[in-house]
Amino acid sequence: MSLAYLDNNATTPIAPEVTGVMQPYLRELFGNPSSSHVKGTELGDVIEQARGHVATFLGAAHHEITFTSGGSESNNHVLKGVFLNRKEFLGGHLVISCFEHPAIQQPAAYLESLGVEVTRVGCDPNGIVDPANVARALRSNTRLVSVMHANNEIGAIQPIAEIARLCREEGVLCHTDAAQSLGKIPVDVQTLGVDFLTLAGHKLYAPKGVGALYIREGLTLESLIHGASHERGVRAGTENTPYWVGLGEACRLLSENAQQHSDELRQQRDLLLRLLSEGIEGITVNGQFSDPSDDVQRRLPNTLSVNFPEVIGSELLAATPSVCASTGAACHSGETQMSDTLQAIGLSPEVARGTVRLSVGRMTTQEEIEQGAADLIASWHAVVQSQ
Repeated sequence: MSLAYLDNNATTPIAPEVTGVMQPYLRELFGNPSSSHVKGTELGDVIEQARGHVATFLGAAHHEITFTSGGSESNNHVLKGVFLNRKEFLGGHLVISCFEHPAIQQPAAYLESLGVEVTRVGCDPNGIVDPANVARALRSNTRLVSVMHANNEIGAIQPIAEIARLCREEGVLCHTDAAQSLGKIPVDVQTLGVDFLTLAGHKLYAPKGVGALYIREGLTLESLIHGASHERGVRAGTENTPYWVGLGEACRLLSENAQQHSDELRQQRDLLLRLLSEGIEGITVNGQFSDPSDDVQRRLPNTLSVNFPEVIGSELLAATPSVCASTGAACHSGETQMSDTLQAIGLSPEVARGTVRLSVGRMTTQEEIEQGAADLIASWHAVVQSQ
């Protein structure tokens, strides 16, 4: 059975070019970069070159990039690093969106248990956070605002530049988790104006277990991982040379023809939607803007959150093992447990039960799209007829 992999928002395959550059550092170039002998010192320039590729990808300076183990560590580092230090609990107020990734939600809840005040800002039916609502949430003791750059379920691109501007005017730090947007749309930290930005390698054709954190020059964070003085003292831990090199190569690849890549993703996604719509009457899309130009500017080009009528999404996918995708709601004992995003946009439980997220990527082929659409359509008809 051939598979149609349509779950790139969960994780991407590793690009062949990335595995290629990693191989020497998994074999003969295995030294500890902190060692003073040749097996260690030969790796220093390689790591800095990889850091440079990440920096260029983000529009940042080399020294503003810290390598991490992934998006969760980067997010935790920002939230805990702002509100905690080794001398005292700093306290204050944190603002996040209502549909952040658990790697933001859970650290926020942890800080809340220590006494940090947390405000969770809602969104409109398209999944967009209104900067005016963020502005109204700010207080005299607000220390950080963290809003994801693009929603991982429906693809809504948030107005981060405007939110960051409002924060800067009030002297509040601003962070965005850009794990889902990077590699799909061009992202530049100078244009966004954020103080911190999270990158996750496995969302952009690099391995799992590697990421990066952008920290604007002049800002400091309390270390999340204490130990030796790796990463200029920001983050302890022996340098993971092969993975850092792999992440750098992935960023280098995606820096090339970024707009063309976005356009190609959009063409793939739109083809998938057209095929599904032709085969299933009544299918609807979450987060799609009525104005095509708005849709291009405000929704990720690769993400398609669709509601299949008359079926439960998880049952449809179970009946379609040839398609790899995700659901937006879980159904147990007749009750629908909706994701934070679907609740936030006001989707009814009856519609949400049929939600499936389909996401294409750089390696998705037209054959996968055509096969995936055909298999989902066939399974949908079979499930509906069996009811």
